[in-house]
Amino acid sequence: MLILPPLSLYIHIPWCVQKCPYCDFNSHALKHDIPEQEYIDALLQDLDADLHFAQGRKLHSIFIGGGTPSLVSPESIGRLLAGVQQRLPFEDDIEITLEANPGTVEAGRFGGFQRAGVNRISIGVQSFQADKLERLGRIHDPAQARFAAQEAAGVGLNSFNIDLMHGLPEQRLEDALYDLEQALAQAPPHLSWYQLTIEPNTPFASRPPALPEDDTLADIYERGHALLLAHGYQQYEVSAYAKPGFEARHNLNYWRFGDYLGIGCGAHGKITLPLQGQILRTVKVKHPRGYLDSGRPYLDQHWHIETQDLSLEYFMNRLRLFEPIPCHEFTDLTGLPLAQLQAPLAEACRLELLENTGSHWRVTPLGRRFLNRLLDLFLEQ
Repeated sequence: MLILPPLSLYIHIPWCVQKCPYCDFNSHALKHDIPEQEYIDALLQDLDADLHFAQGRKLHSIFIGGGTPSLVSPESIGRLLAGVQQRLPFEDDIEITLEANPGTVEAGRFGGFQRAGVNRISIGVQSFQADKLERLGRIHDPAQARFAAQEAAGVGLNSFNIDLMHGLPEQRLEDALYDLEQALAQAPPHLSWYQLTIEPNTPFASRPPALPEDDTLADIYERGHALLLAHGYQQYEVSAYAKPGFEARHNLNYWRFGDYLGIGCGAHGKITLPLQGQILRTVKVKHPRGYLDSGRPYLDQHWHIETQDLSLEYFMNRLRLFEPIPCHEFTDLTGLPLAQLQAPLAEACRLELLENTGSHWRVTPLGRRFLNRLLDLFLEQ
């Protein structure tokens, strides 16, 4: 029988000042003021419709993403979080993250967000070099990025994260290391460091920039990884590093195949239904205009994960983490027998992509390097 994993909440705020050319998220450039009160009313009504999925659980974490949620006033974020807590109790150590851009107006609001209930801020820096920021379509400058990190460090948050990209257009090894050194100088408890990818249906896809060669990308990763480890950070996920004890609870719940409600424009959810022996996926109405239409339901799509897809979905999430995986967890969270994995696990161990201790599975360094090949084994079964 399926067990109920921890429950998180994702809240999507879809508006940005402008759309970045690499971004394929559901975000919309502002043309008018954000309809804050109307949208928060809609978010809480959206949550009301999903409350039965909580099944008696408290909220483990909340992540307010976008878009640029820090464009919304601290007062409105406070009303939103108070409304959520009225509907769903919080775990005592709940993590509540809000994404923010480094503009000085937004950074000046960090104290207000902390008083509203936010205890972790994720700052979308991406680079500390003006030419790289301009090429990425970012509207802040390096000084604003440093100011935002200093503000986040000084307002009493439990933690803050810096988002940083590498593999940027025309980036050299020394450029990438400079960005990392600048980020480390701000002493963030958590650092997301990920490679720029060209996504379909973005301006970068239609007019691809000149990206670094594969050898340069490999050098950037190797040198950058060593630099992060030397500064006391641990890599706990494919693109995330943290000081011990500061791993992102919300992201851990995603990758551990936990449950999450998704509210807001285009938000996705994943819910375990033990009595039915099924896992449900939900997607909300994508465009703000449709989402705010009071005559239309918030739920746009929903489906149950097919049995033949469950193994791959589980491992696509679980193998992102560097921690050992308890073998019993697969059956607990998917309802599938371990015997179903006998062939792909044996092949993964033969190829030295995975180690099986009998109680846990652990991805080897070779498996990290060829993660897609490892995942293919579960697709091929």
